[in-house]
Amino acid sequence: MEMARTLYSREYTGDTYARGKVNEIQISPKHAIEIASFIRNKKTSDVISYLEQVIEGKKAIPFRRFNRKVAHKRGLDGWDAGRYPKKASAAYIRLLHSVIKNAEYLGLDTENLEIVHAAANRGRAFRGIFPRAMGRATPKRKETVNIEIVVREVQ
Repeated sequence: MEMARTLYSREYTGDTYARGKVNEIQISPKHAIEIASFIRNKKTSDVISYLEQVIEGKKAIPFRRFNRKVAHKRGLDGWDAGRYPKKASAAYIRLLHSVIKNAEYLGLDTENLEIVHAAANRGRAFRGIFPRAMGRATPKRKETVNIEIVVREVQ
C-alpha cells in the first residue's frame, strides 16, 4: 500500500544529506518554481538572508522562466526581469529552517549546508465558486504547491 504525496522526486542516500518537504501549501506555483531554481546549489545561510531581503523588498528573485511582462529590477546579476514574491519567500524560509533542524538532528554541521536539490511542483487545486449577479457563478481555483529541499554537508 502506497502513502499519498510523501515521495521525493529524487532519492539521495548517504550520511551527509538531510531533506524536508511541504505539501499543498497555498502559494503561487510560478513564484515557487522561480525561487527553487534560484536557490539551487547555494548555501542555506546565504539563501535565508537573501529571502529575508526579498520579503523586505530590497532584493529581487530573477524570473527566468515565467517572465512575460515582468519588469526589470535593479541588482540582478546576469538577468533583468524579477519580482519580490514575499509569501513564497516566507514559505521557503520556514521550510529551510525545518531542513536545518533535520540536519542538526542527523548530526550534520549546520553552518556548512549546501542545497543540492530544490523542486517545486503544482499540487492539487481546490475548486470553489465566485457568486455573480443574476444567479450566475464563476469558478475559482486555489492553487497549491509541493516543495522539497535536500541539503548536503560540505567541507
